Amino acid sequence: MSHAMQGIFPVVITPFKPDNTIDWDGYARLIDWYIDNGSHGLFAVCQSSEMLFLTLDERRDLARFAVKHVAGRVPVVASGHISAAMDDQKVELRTIAETGVDAVVLVTNRLAAADEGSDVFRARIDDLLTALPSDMALGLYECPAPYRRLLTNDEVSWCAQSGRFAFLKDVTCDLDDVKRRLTLVAGSPLAINNANAAIAWPAILAGGHGFSGVMNNFHPDLYRWLMDHGRDHPDLAAEMDTFLVLSAMSEGMGYPKLAKHYHRRIGTFDCVHSRTIPYDIADKHWAVEVVLDHIVEGAARFRDRIRAL
Repeated sequence: MSHAMQGIFPVVITPFKPDNTIDWDGYARLIDWYIDNGSHGLFAVCQSSEMLFLTLDERRDLARFAVKHVAGRVPVVASGHISAAMDDQKVELRTIAETGVDAVVLVTNRLAAADEGSDVFRARIDDLLTALPSDMALGLYECPAPYRRLLTNDEVSWCAQSGRFAFLKDVTCDLDDVKRRLTLVAGSPLAINNANAAIAWPAILAGGHGFSGVMNNFHPDLYRWLMDHGRDHPDLAAEMDTFLVLSAMSEGMGYPKLAKHYHRRIGTFDCVHSRTIPYDIADKHWAVEVVLDHIVEGAARFRDRIRAL
């Protein structure tokens, strides 16, 4: 089955100005960069966007701006679903739905606490859906913050069979779990988009529907090449996979500010300010700029090899 929300879906970061306001010009250039580098769609307003540190108005404005600037070139999905109280969640989801996004994304840890079961999960989804248009496409996001709530097999099957859910951003970080979920959603509109770079290529080979990891903020074009051409060039794909996995280990060096340092290097925007990471990453993560040198230069070498095919 073809899925509407599959492929390379970057988790969109939020550029800020030094005064802590959103850099809209930089955001526009960032959106164009994602699309120019092969992204199938955009996941705006997510953890990488620093949504826990954004007001509801800012979350709404980011989603609305992304939809307007993309202008139909690719699908845009968004969450911004962060509150604990159900009434507040309904306001958040309805606000995002009204921006014109192609799908509204529900965060799984907002649907049930770590010690609550599937009965609570289903009841809260049913309740939240009363606040959304009946034809609104939906997504699911196993956001790691404030805690990671992975869906059970029964919950994945229930969401798939409902016909309402277009994709799941899978954060199991386990290839066997991804394979099992692919079996559970077979024949349904629910796409499984893996979020973990360590298993990105094996998950694609296993029939995974997409990649929606943080490293799409550095080289989405290489993940796109893997999806489109990796099977035809297995040796190069294997080498690229090793590079991508090792590059992804840099995520712990102050992401998402790390990605902002990268985009300052390539001229997308000027300021690396982050609300999530307030410290200077070079002070805490020694040689981080050298690591970025290797990521930039390594990706360039793979692009050269792709062009030479």
